[in-house]
Amino acid sequence: MIDNPGDIRNVRIEDEMKVSYLDYAMSVIVSRALPDVRDGLKPVHRRILYTMGEMGLSATSSYRKCAAIVGEVMGKYHPHGDVALYDALVRLAQDFSLRYPLVDGQGNFGSVDGDAAAAMRYTEARLTAMATEMLADIDKETVDYEDNYDGTQQQPTVLPSKLPNLLINGSSGIAVGMATNIPPHHLGEIVDATIALIDDPDITTDDLCVHVTGPDFPTGGTIFRFERQRNTISGDWETIDAIRQMYAHGRGRVVMRAKVAFEEVKGDRIAIIVNELPYQVNKSALLEKIADLVKDKKIDGIADLRDESDRDGMRMYIEIKRDANPHKVLNNLFKHTALQQTFNMNMLALVDGQPQTLPLKSVLHYHVEHRREIVRRRTEFDLGKARARAHILEGLKKALDNLDAVISTIRESADAEVAKSNLMSRFDLSELQAQAILDMRLARLAALERKKIEDEYLAVIQEIAELEDILANPARVLAIIKDELRELKRKYAGERRTRVEDGESRELTDEDLIADEDVVITISGRGYIKRQPVATYRRQARGGKGIIGHVTREEDAVEHLLVANTHDWALFFTNRGRVFSAKVHAIPDASRQAKGLPIINMPGVQVEAGEVPMATITLPEFAAGSYLVLATRRGIIKKTPLEQFERVRSTGIRAITLDEKDELAWVDVSSGEDDVIIATAQGMIARFSEGEVRAMGRDAGGVIGIRLLKKAGDEVVAMSVVQPGADLLVLSETGYGKRVPIEEFRVKHRGGQGVRLISLEGRKTGVVAAVQQVTELDEELVLISAQGQVVRTELDSVNRYSPNARGVIVMRLNEGDRIVGIAAFRPGLAEARDTDDNGGPDAGAPPS
Repeated sequence: MIDNPGDIRNVRIEDEMKVSYLDYAMSVIVSRALPDVRDGLKPVHRRILYTMGEMGLSATSSYRKCAAIVGEVMGKYHPHGDVALYDALVRLAQDFSLRYPLVDGQGNFGSVDGDAAAAMRYTEARLTAMATEMLADIDKETVDYEDNYDGTQQQPTVLPSKLPNLLINGSSGIAVGMATNIPPHHLGEIVDATIALIDDPDITTDDLCVHVTGPDFPTGGTIFRFERQRNTISGDWETIDAIRQMYAHGRGRVVMRAKVAFEEVKGDRIAIIVNELPYQVNKSALLEKIADLVKDKKIDGIADLRDESDRDGMRMYIEIKRDANPHKVLNNLFKHTALQQTFNMNMLALVDGQPQTLPLKSVLHYHVEHRREIVRRRTEFDLGKARARAHILEGLKKALDNLDAVISTIRESADAEVAKSNLMSRFDLSELQAQAILDMRLARLAALERKKIEDEYLAVIQEIAELEDILANPARVLAIIKDELRELKRKYAGERRTRVEDGESRELTDEDLIADEDVVITISGRGYIKRQPVATYRRQARGGKGIIGHVTREEDAVEHLLVANTHDWALFFTNRGRVFSAKVHAIPDASRQAKGLPIINMPGVQVEAGEVPMATITLPEFAAGSYLVLATRRGIIKKTPLEQFERVRSTGIRAITLDEKDELAWVDVSSGEDDVIIATAQGMIARFSEGEVRAMGRDAGGVIGIRLLKKAGDEVVAMSVVQPGADLLVLSETGYGKRVPIEEFRVKHRGGQGVRLISLEGRKTGVVAAVQQVTELDEELVLISAQGQVVRTELDSVNRYSPNARGVIVMRLNEGDRIVGIAAFRPGLAEARDTDDNGGPDAGAPPS
């Protein structure tokens, strides 16, 4: 039965569903899921902080049970379930969820492993110092209030929020038909950008990005500034500044990557150590995912996996199998697990109650406007208080100036009301002033107390003038905002946690994960090759015996030694005049005791039977206008443009056509206008202009560079392009060595026998073993013997001598051993040109 038939309306169900759903959607958008651009808070978080402020739970107060806080919030302002309310409170206290937590929790508030917080009856909380900055001046009528759900309480519509909280702590939420996902940022960077915007309202996003380098996640990790995207019009791949584009449009994405390091463990094994995870990655779930991938054989090479995290920090331990490539394993982990993730930013927030996607500049602008309003209302409140106090003090001063008359008037009055009325009429006082006089204690009549009233009055008058000037001068309001921001930065900013790499995020390759470092490459006469970090060999004084750097088999001596960078190209020239290429990091990394890998087993090096790599050079790039200068054992020399060797087939290409009795042995890079030196085993050297050797194609055979002595065993032992101002470091087989300024040798024509380079003394010195150019006194040397002994020493420990001297002992050898190679390098060169692995991981190559 219908009590009021007149209330019934005929409505189409489609229209009713549309209206009801839109009302519901707007309610979710405005009152639940999206943050306000001014304070960066959703209603539930705002109510929690406001209630805790009402309860007196400041950063210096004692803790209160979370159950009491949840009950207070739920009873007064938030008519929803206690579980959801407590979850919101817990997140405000998690230092792995918020960059700057707003709640100081005591007890179990969850973990990065996804563990839930303890029940609210066990945990306690209070506000952090940052949260008190959010509530500062709320008692000075700085914000508007509205009725709570039942009209019995008043709650703020927004918090005063000195902090740009929307950016520094970020926000995420799913509404109806829209969602927000804002990353946290570093307070100091946001403050600097806000001040820059105040100083220059026309500032561009690019200029703001000078201050805001990117998101700063509480869990650290690494993000990449650049990203490769396909142009929707041309279809070409382009490299874009993903961070700047994201801030310019209010939406975009950044690639996040865990912080990893390589660590040497027992038995020459390598372990990958993960110290920081991408934002919002569950560590326990990540470990389970890796274990599943290993079990399903989607990732090979992992021998052990465990969580070694403790109170000192996070540590995930991933041990690599002895025969596995740790870089490939790490590559697969980045590709298939949450060690690398994408953060999709959508800066959606409420502006005047309406959802808007905002670029960085707009978010900062709305915060500045909010703070301008807060400072104005706070100043007006303080001004009203000051004026009211000045009014009272004026009445007290008037009473003190007419003290006897005032006392007489009060004594003659029948009661307090009559006394108030008589004071008002006789001394022209307001009711407030008259009441203040009646309430004044007799102690205030003392001379010092009267002076205090006068001083207070003058101070209040000055304060009123100051407050009025602030209200009349908008520039002063902005100056106050800037000063408050600088103070917040000083007190709370701290260090940035997330590293921003200028490298490009893209599909990972092995090379992206290789450290940019100097390594020593050794090649034996039987073609075994390996690389080791330069740091493997500590410096020694001249004349030391060194340490084992290469274990050789019988009748297999070390023949070649060079120092290169892991990102260089290596060109291998064989005795038959062919050339192969590979990246230096593709050369197997092995311990000092290992003999290395047969060079024929390297990808891209398919030598034939009887073919041995004789000369190896490393190049960072194939620069146009450069040449390769090649020399043979019998003194033939040739010059070919370098770009002809940029693309080398896995089967190799021809570099020089040789006589049957000759072998290609030396290669160097020239500019086309250099001098060339050729040194022989019998201590002779020829220097001539490179112009005397015309450029030839790869199939040409070359011309005579030096004529060998007829003495048995003479052959070319070194060829290089002259570096002006360099010294020649000469080493004999038995370890004698010296430096000779290269200017000691005049330029002559090619094809002669040359001049004396070193004085040889039969068995005492042996023949010349190696000749190396050196240019800097701060360079270091690495020497190696046929039996694998390695010495690393400083160059300036080897003195200069004339061409006719034999030099001094540079390396002491074992019986029957001989010097076979020398390399000079500048320590720290890799660090000087380091680009952080072109966007690779923070770790370097695994140690030997």
